[in-house]
Amino acid sequence: MGKITVAQAMVKALQEEGVEYIFGIPGAAIYPFYDALYNSDIKHILVRNEQAAVHEASGYARSKDKVGVCVATSGPGATNLITGIATAYMDSVPIVAITGQVMSSLIGRDVFQEVDITGATAPFCKHNFLVKDPKKIVEIIKKAFYIASTGRKGPVLIDIPFDIQQQEIEYPQSISIDIKGYKPTIKGHPLQIKKAIDLIETAKKPLICAGGGVISSNASDNLKKLIEKHKIPLISTLMGIGSIPTDHPFYLGMIGSHGQKKANIALREAELLIVVGARLGDRALGDTKITEKMKIIHIDIDPAEIGKNVGTDVPIVGDAKYILGEILNRITEKDLCWAQEIIDENTNKSVSNIDYLRPFEVLKEISNIYKGEYIITTDVGQHQIWAAHNTLIKKPRTFISSGGLGTMGYGVPAAIGAKFANPDEEVIVITGDGSFQMLMQELATIKREMIPIKIVLFNNSRLGMVYEIQKKRCSSRFIATCLDGNPDFELLAKAYSLEYLKLDNKDKLSEAISIMKNSKKPFLLEVVTKPDEPTIT
Repeated sequence: MGKITVAQAMVKALQEEGVEYIFGIPGAAIYPFYDALYNSDIKHILVRNEQAAVHEASGYARSKDKVGVCVATSGPGATNLITGIATAYMDSVPIVAITGQVMSSLIGRDVFQEVDITGATAPFCKHNFLVKDPKKIVEIIKKAFYIASTGRKGPVLIDIPFDIQQQEIEYPQSISIDIKGYKPTIKGHPLQIKKAIDLIETAKKPLICAGGGVISSNASDNLKKLIEKHKIPLISTLMGIGSIPTDHPFYLGMIGSHGQKKANIALREAELLIVVGARLGDRALGDTKITEKMKIIHIDIDPAEIGKNVGTDVPIVGDAKYILGEILNRITEKDLCWAQEIIDENTNKSVSNIDYLRPFEVLKEISNIYKGEYIITTDVGQHQIWAAHNTLIKKPRTFISSGGLGTMGYGVPAAIGAKFANPDEEVIVITGDGSFQMLMQELATIKREMIPIKIVLFNNSRLGMVYEIQKKRCSSRFIATCLDGNPDFELLAKAYSLEYLKLDNKDKLSEAISIMKNSKKPFLLEVVTKPDEPTIT
């Protein structure tokens, strides 16, 4: 092979990494790369805002267990990526973000559309590169994919000056990746694993808390076998939803300030907590205090997360799938689950007969009609918690939400990415009128690509979660939480060629969801709810 441009080498290297889709928007500082992309078999998805490009790459990555790729130009294009990169970092999502940069000779001179994007993203990016040597571009791309997808997964950014993209290089024949100082620990320390097994065997009330690390490491099968073998009840963080089926008899639900009662009761009563792939942040623990009598085993591939928020008796640094497999192979079988009384008491509680339409009924009916055969993405707000509590999730990677950063506007673009990654799967967005309007320009992307995702929009004309806080803690002094001026969502759907239904009473609930399910086109189901509907029912 003769010489090719760096831009052409970038495309070739991306193809070698198996990239199918790139989400982005072109600009002057990245146009050589786009020109090189023209003749490749990589499909480019033109978004309407760069933040959506990262979220779409995120939805793609999380649902398919593959690195997502997004692209933006320099300056404002690059800074529009920042929220999405931080979102991916907090939730450990493997993404490679490529940004154009001004000419090398002009860096640092405040020229048109220049910004120090590597400096700006350094605190919440797993690693980033500013390409200075054109001969290094292929090595950098391979390193970026390796770093993003190994150890604790996360976003990596490659910033490449405009003039570097145009230079010619010989494409390297072979490159082996060896990064000094970057050796993720996989197997965990044998002595610590033995200590953990001894504690589990002797504990009368062991409890496992699953976080996003379980799903990220594909540890769900080992986790399910372990809890069934030793009869250990399971709670989860928001990111851990889907670690095992949510209708599994040992699954007690999500914990925390917006968690489920039986999960929080179990956390208070447990004497041994086994935390797997979770940091247990403030929202996960809520008001639950970890008592001194509770022993804690903490398994995480990132040593920085162990002990960050709760004290740990047995820290185990390593891959959750491997370590749970080791414990599974050496743990004894048990006959009874200590939390059976908690499970029975809460599972059998009756639901009051209310005559108006409530969100949890809508979500339970979606679960019933679809039988859990879907990928759910959510935005952030009351609807996120309603979805976490009430949707049936049968498999890992089918409940996708912004857990760490809590980014409103995440749901629709994440669904677009998930649909490209899983074209045969039904993808449903659960959103609210506040979150939906953060990035609703992506309806244009849906229209252009005719992406048949389904959007369930809970419309209470409020920023519901903050409205609820103002009601409870500010003596109902509501300020800036009433969304007067919402668009006519039916006209909006028509403008973007979405099929549309409005649901404002219980009578046609099943019929509306069945119509949505049977539609083969993009669909918006607007569900009108009461402003005072509580987050937790």
